[in-house]
Amino acid sequence: MENSSGMDVRMNDQWTLPNGLRVIGERLPYLRSVSIGVWLGVGSMMELPGENGLSHFLEHMVFKGTEKRSTRQIAEEMDAVGGQLNAFTGKDCTCFYAKVIDEDLPLAVDILADLTCHATLDEKEFTKEKGVILEEISMDEDSPEDLVHELLSQAQFGEQSLAMPILGTTELIEGYSRSDLMAYRAKHYCPASTVVALAGNYDPEEVRALIEQHFGAWHNKPDARAMDDQHPLTGRTIAKEKDTEQLHLCLGYPGTPYGGEGIYPQAVLNNLLGGSMSSRLFQRIREELGMAYSIYTFPSSYKGTGTFAVYAGVSPKNGEKVLEEIRQEIRRLLDKGMDEKEFREAKQQLRGGYLLGLESPGSRMQALGRGLLLLGQSITPEETIRKIERVTRENVMDMAQAILMAEPCISVVGKGADKFQF
Repeated sequence: MENSSGMDVRMNDQWTLPNGLRVIGERLPYLRSVSIGVWLGVGSMMELPGENGLSHFLEHMVFKGTEKRSTRQIAEEMDAVGGQLNAFTGKDCTCFYAKVIDEDLPLAVDILADLTCHATLDEKEFTKEKGVILEEISMDEDSPEDLVHELLSQAQFGEQSLAMPILGTTELIEGYSRSDLMAYRAKHYCPASTVVALAGNYDPEEVRALIEQHFGAWHNKPDARAMDDQHPLTGRTIAKEKDTEQLHLCLGYPGTPYGGEGIYPQAVLNNLLGGSMSSRLFQRIREELGMAYSIYTFPSSYKGTGTFAVYAGVSPKNGEKVLEEIRQEIRRLLDKGMDEKEFREAKQQLRGGYLLGLESPGSRMQALGRGLLLLGQSITPEETIRKIERVTRENVMDMAQAILMAEPCISVVGKGADKFQF
């Protein structure tokens, strides 16, 4: 259903179970599918130094058997209906999610509740999965692009929890026991810090009954410890020598927190500077100079803090030249600003990309779940579009000054990294 402006007229549902679990849904009756996710308020930034990697480890382990399903049964039951089941761990949350046709929503709710509330964390499976995660850490270590981003986080956050890798370290993972994992789950998996979000074709009364049936008896009190505030650092550098064909470098600046009004000017700035093929950095360094295949900017926003980064993968002989070109392009933006056409196109790109994302029920479910979990509210598409349209060229230049005037942290990985002239 649409209004005269072409925007969907949404049918939303939101309620809270007596145990504190929050539910939010968006009905899209023209679909035959439903995307549903269980969003838990725990990720690597909530971990203590001696717990690093446990959020991700636990996400893996819930798929290794529950009180009523084996690992194989979990996979077979979802495959039998053509559904999709997956999970991810981030810095600020963990999510288990599924996509099914509407008639199979009861199965999806059952399986997701089973994973969340009734995983057995079997000892034998724990030992096997430890090996899988150690291989995953090794794989990241062998990927210089992933590694340079991890090193940038270390440079930008030092001893703070946002510096810690989501996967944990080899030493920590090797030392964990099943009891460590069970204690961590007891501390962080609780209904009061969990959101169930769904988007697609569903009956709200049926969903209420399903959620109550499968999650209503879940009772666990959250960890009372408040998470420390996180503050990006500036001017720090980390280099790691690695025998690679390319040199990988990142510049990191302080950014904007998740949910703040600065998110929208920052997103326009990102599109203009390095977030697209028409951006300044892509056009200058790849198209004009031919010195990089991959160069881009990206913001990362969390509750209370955020970062803004530039990445480039270049030939070792061009590393210092590309770094200087990035700095010159940033200085040019700060000194001369942007013209109206460039600003308008960057903002329209943001608006168009957002509207295209609304065609995916999975994207809508993610926006609902993350918003309610981290901010306590979900912003409607109509309000998001209004916020994008209200962004002015002055807003973007103010954001550019606030972000790019800071002295960046820099990370470098590759051949010659230890001799790199910062």
